[in-house]
Formats: sequence, C-alpha cells, structure tokens
Amino acid sequence: MSKETPCVAVCMIDPKTKLCFGCGRTLPEIARWHAMESADRVAIMALLPARMTEAGLAPIAGSPKRI
Repeated sequence: MSKETPCVAVCMIDPKTKLCFGCGRTLPEIARWHAMESADRVAIMALLPARMTEAGLAPIAGSPKRI
C-alpha cells in the first residue's frame, strides 16, 4: 500500500522556522508520517502551502511522491 507524501527529497530543516525547506513539515510530522491515518496526512498536506508562504519559504519545484 502506498501513502501520499509531500516529500520532494529536499530534506533540510530551516533553523528559524523549524520547517522542512522541501515540504514544509515539522520534524515531529515527518517522524510520525507513516504511522498517521490517511485523513491526518491529507489534512496536514492541505496546510503546507500556506504554512510555507507564512514562513517565507518558497516551495521547491517538484511534485509530491507516492511511496
């Protein structure tokens, strides 16, 4: 079974915002991603574009992957 992920393989955390430069998730979100229910992952993914914009981080080009 594959799970949707916003990962674009740019896994670096911004020290100021504590968000991943590539996807906008926090370290705790990344750590528990595969244990989350699908609805929780979808809900977080819906927040990521606004979260990155508010943090002043430009989204990295690339599409979310299915793993």
